[in-house]
Amino acid sequence: MQINIEKAEILMEAMPYIKKFSGKTVVIKYGGNAMVNEEMKEQVIKDIVLMKYVGINPVVIHGGGPAINEMLAKIGKQAEFKLGNRVTDSETMEIVEMVLTGKINKEIVSKINKNDGKAVGITGKDANLIVAEKKYLEKDGEKIDIGYVGKVKKINPRMIKILEEQGYIPVISPVGVDEDGNSYNINADYVAGEIAGALNADKFILMTDVPGILRDINDPGSKIKSLKYSQVKDLIEDGTISGGMLPKIDACMTAIDKGAEKVHIIDGRVKHSILLEIFTDEGIGSMIVRD
Repeated sequence: MQINIEKAEILMEAMPYIKKFSGKTVVIKYGGNAMVNEEMKEQVIKDIVLMKYVGINPVVIHGGGPAINEMLAKIGKQAEFKLGNRVTDSETMEIVEMVLTGKINKEIVSKINKNDGKAVGITGKDANLIVAEKKYLEKDGEKIDIGYVGKVKKINPRMIKILEEQGYIPVISPVGVDEDGNSYNINADYVAGEIAGALNADKFILMTDVPGILRDINDPGSKIKSLKYSQVKDLIEDGTISGGMLPKIDACMTAIDKGAEKVHIIDGRVKHSILLEIFTDEGIGSMIVRD
């Protein structure tokens, strides 16, 4: 009996959040350990389907770096990186597109559909969703060409909105196309941030393999639960936010700059982390809000 009462109390805690976010768009960057651990995959998929059933409109953007490296190794091609960015020649771009669009995207779609959701897999090429332009790196004042690696020039979100209106869950792979029809591999965090902004999403949830923004990178207990946009800049300047977290924070700031209401950085290694962040008073990660 006590267990049933506790379950009822959990539902009562979630009820005001369900009411508040019904009909709203939540953009989810799906990645990290939650994409490679089979048990966690199932948990995340079920969380996404549940969100749709209670009236929220989830939009999923995924990456796939490890799977791309695995496929390159199978064909005997060495993955090359410069300044943390994958060098993508034409052959590598073909592999990237094949893995992201043909394998990972369809796997996520299949799992959502198997769990009684309705998912549609698309890429940035569909309806010119992601208009891209070539990205160059810079070092010591010189431009470095890394091939078919792009950045977002423009998001055309109409297709996403149509899918939402028809009850579908869009699942998007981060392959963009330029005005000449060339395909580009784009960092999934950046794509997710841009899409969250373009949709004026109520929430942008970025799944990572860390508890959130930490004051001390070696102390998980130093997580900052909530902070304002201006405070993030201060934490970057004083070095609290650094290294691999910087690109993710950049994507979060872009989302807010371009129209998203709130950003949540959560630990995808925790069971039901998405639901815990959205539907509980405590939350689980770090939330960034407008000033």
